[in-house]
Amino acid sequence: MNNIQFYNSLTNRLEPFHSIEPNVVRMYSCGPTVYDLAHIGNFRSFLFGDLLRRYLEMEGYHVDHVMNITDVGHMTDGEEDKMNLAAERMKANKKSGRVPEGAVTNPDDPYQIAQYYTNAFLDDARKLGYKIAFEYPERVPRATEHIAGMQEMIGKLIANDHAYVAEDGVVYFSVESFPNYGQLSGNTLEKLQSGAGGRVSVENQSQKRHPSDFMLWKPDNHHIMKWDSPWGTGYPGWHIECSVMAKKLLGRDTIDIHTGGEDLKFPHHECEIAQSCGATGKDRFANYWLHASFLFVEGEKMSKSQGNFFTARDVFEGRVTQSNVHPAVLRFELIKAHYRTNLNFTRKGLGDSATTVRRLMEMRQDLEERSAGEAAQVDLSHPVLKEFSQALADDLNIAGALAVVIPWATSRHSNPHEALGIWKVLNSVLSVAPINEGYEFLDSETVSEESESLMQAQQWCAELDEARREKNFSLADELRTRIKDAGFEVRTTKEGTTIQKTLA
Repeated sequence: MNNIQFYNSLTNRLEPFHSIEPNVVRMYSCGPTVYDLAHIGNFRSFLFGDLLRRYLEMEGYHVDHVMNITDVGHMTDGEEDKMNLAAERMKANKKSGRVPEGAVTNPDDPYQIAQYYTNAFLDDARKLGYKIAFEYPERVPRATEHIAGMQEMIGKLIANDHAYVAEDGVVYFSVESFPNYGQLSGNTLEKLQSGAGGRVSVENQSQKRHPSDFMLWKPDNHHIMKWDSPWGTGYPGWHIECSVMAKKLLGRDTIDIHTGGEDLKFPHHECEIAQSCGATGKDRFANYWLHASFLFVEGEKMSKSQGNFFTARDVFEGRVTQSNVHPAVLRFELIKAHYRTNLNFTRKGLGDSATTVRRLMEMRQDLEERSAGEAAQVDLSHPVLKEFSQALADDLNIAGALAVVIPWATSRHSNPHEALGIWKVLNSVLSVAPINEGYEFLDSETVSEESESLMQAQQWCAELDEARREKNFSLADELRTRIKDAGFEVRTTKEGTTIQKTLA
């Protein structure tokens, strides 16, 4: 194994990585709140976690990875549950026909809505090669399935004097009871008291002992999703969910790695640490905290009001580039920049990624044909893999790793068996040109539609070649245009006209 180091947000420095148990990494990633489709900023964070997992597995670790689905308890700035908002939006979308027939039979049922958006997320994530999406539901728990565990942890926090029941029945975590509150984000209690440390809940401030005390359970018999509890019928807070699911599924009070977007550092991750350590008595909830930086679109913050807010499906279905984009291209675009730098998503960058992915796919195809699919066994001592893995060992330096891959991929390899073996290892991390990995980048319906399109385009190719032989150049030009409009690149070779699916 390489000497691995990661930038730990908890200590704000690069640290050598050592797992608690030899050769095993227990990792938790904050997942989506399933009240809408996941956008490309979400997937930037998710795919960073996937890249990290795949790299550690390449190094020989067994990675036990858990990612949650938040389907209750996540509040807006105005303290409204996002699932309530999803129900209202679903009703409007259903009336306007923007929801597939039969997908949600009852828009007043939050469980149906959550399942609809969960399925949509998993479908997008699988197309993008997100490994854990193929492990649903075993390693992708839903918050509503762990209410009993949340109530148990809340009871422990009350017993340990880390939580209290306010006059109105709401259970709050007392941040003053946890001296290390603020260690991750740098928000001291003094800053939070004065309002300088970031957003804090404005709800029922008069009931709280400190303005930053956060909700663990709220009695509310009128809430759209509710459960009985010792503190009244109601629902859990957002932060308690991750603490419970991480401990339950990973089986440890302290885990190795916790990942998420930079925007989750405060208050969500700060609160996770406080309540987890408050319940277990341990000094740390996770030894390493890794956060992905923000994503911008054409240099601007992504915003619906600015018209630059894109879901993964917007990209796939051509609403960003006016042509469909292969999921492998979007994956490459979202992972090619270092996770701690802000990523600027641009149409030009997407086009550049399409060119690179095309080259990688062509190289893979060439190697498979010349080797008859037989790959030699190689390990990380091979010079190419050694340099690739050493780059990633330096805080997941993907730019350095790609600086190894791209020149190698564009070279002519005299030993295709060895080269194919190398590529399989490289692509086990990158996952942009799968080789028999079982990851479908397109669903069966799309594959069927594309098969019909391909057959039609191949027929036009034959007609185009015939038109050339008969010197009917106007018909040949017309057929070339038809093929391009169908989404294919047209190439003229000695053997005749060939086509390849346009990536972007």
